[in-house]
Amino acid sequence: MTADDTFGRLDDDDYPAYTMGRAAEMLGTTPAFLRALGEARLITPLRSEGGHRRYSRYQLRIAARARELVDHGTPIEAACRIVVLEDQLEEAQRINAEYRRAAESANPTAAD
Repeated sequence: MTADDTFGRLDDDDYPAYTMGRAAEMLGTTPAFLRALGEARLITPLRSEGGHRRYSRYQLRIAARARELVDHGTPIEAACRIVVLEDQLEEAQRINAEYRRAAESANPTAAD
């Protein structure tokens, strides 16, 4: 799985998608930072019908975490890799918890 597969999605709960300028303003950064995240393949901007770059709320959360790391001195490429790994770990933990709950409900005596 590449970063594009993970962070380029637009789910129904991610609407609205924000323009690059508005997204940068919400993050307290510049459009150049968002472009750098795209070049590092952390987030792939979505395209509106007019071809304008747009960012979902999910992508903004990812960009905010990368910005936090960069602000603390982490190089942008390393920050992007860290964010991808954190997202994968979070997903693995969520899946593990779901399997544990399903196993416990299927065999309630095993939990004792």
